Amino acid sequence: MGKALIIGAGGVASVVVHKCCQNSEVFEEICIASRTVSKCDALRDKLQGKTKTKITTAQVDADHTDELVALIRRVQPDIVINVALPYQDLTIMDACLETGVDYVDTANYEPLDTAKFEYKWQWAYRERFEKAGITALLGSGFDPGVTGVFSAYAQKHYFDEIHRIDIVDANAGDHGYPFATNFNPEINIREVTANGSYYKDGSFIETPPMSVKRVYDLPEIGPKDIYLLHHEEMESLALNIKGIRQIRFWMTFSENYLNHLKVLENVGMTSIEPIEFEGQQIVPLQFLKAVLPDPASLGPRTKGKTNIGCIFQGIKDGKERTYYVYNVCDHQECYKEVGSQAISYTTGVPAMIGASMILTGKWKKPGVYNIEEFDPDPFMDALNKFGLPWQESFSPALID
Repeated sequence: MGKALIIGAGGVASVVVHKCCQNSEVFEEICIASRTVSKCDALRDKLQGKTKTKITTAQVDADHTDELVALIRRVQPDIVINVALPYQDLTIMDACLETGVDYVDTANYEPLDTAKFEYKWQWAYRERFEKAGITALLGSGFDPGVTGVFSAYAQKHYFDEIHRIDIVDANAGDHGYPFATNFNPEINIREVTANGSYYKDGSFIETPPMSVKRVYDLPEIGPKDIYLLHHEEMESLALNIKGIRQIRFWMTFSENYLNHLKVLENVGMTSIEPIEFEGQQIVPLQFLKAVLPDPASLGPRTKGKTNIGCIFQGIKDGKERTYYVYNVCDHQECYKEVGSQAISYTTGVPAMIGASMILTGKWKKPGVYNIEEFDPDPFMDALNKFGLPWQESFSPALID
């Protein structure tokens, strides 16, 4: 069917590679490219001979569009799957535009020097992608990603209007370290130390970091402390879901995690402002990232489950209705299957599915789109098939 160029070789990229190889009818060939080619080679060697998918590797610095363009011209992929860093979204989109190749990512662009992630930079590419006749699918991870597909599915099948969405991302996994982050520490800490926000009646309302807390009892993992966070999919769902009045995003954090984070923040270790140290400029947060355990190393030691889903309130045929759709993922099962914990797994599987939707023509449409703008049904089927089965409830407990 087609050939994918996968940019990145971290925990999520590893899952994407494994899943493309499981879906070799669609992904006949993949090329894994990253700044550190030895990481790409290690991934290739792990899977070579166990899949029909042909795997090659390449070295590229995704900060540089000209390097990416040269690589795309050499590899001739049908699609580029961006699982590098969010800072590199625009250089990769530029390279796709120049070479006329479809694009998929899992997280929206954020500039390196300010912890502000929003869609405006990528939405600015709409017209150019349309003119070039190529598709850019934004945010095909879990959140953003599957949460958008869940919303489109709820809208299509169960509601005339959705008025409220609560997205709940719970990780009840335990890695045994006093403090570690489950994905890129730099991105993770920038996200949780930023102001929270929620969407209400046409605008976003900001809240101080971690200031809004509830307890929610989640299927299979029990009651957890959940905190209101800013998250990018609220921005696109606010535009694409009919009748929407309120959207909130919640994430679980243990007291231990928050205490560690508070101390690190108090001593300046989470700052993204460069400081001078022994004659050179360093960014404290980047130094902290180098000191903390690599998220990719957490796989073998993480036990427990994640539960990520959406709680909807709205109306159908004039009557009020509630609906909850979610996925529960087991860290150890993920590790057994692809050698990574559930955080990488829940992002990597949807990245592969999003790319396959475009390659098979189901979601092929020139322009730049968020995931909830496409027909959710084939994606929902693929989630069940490729390791992220979903469950639903029509009488969930609501979050006040």
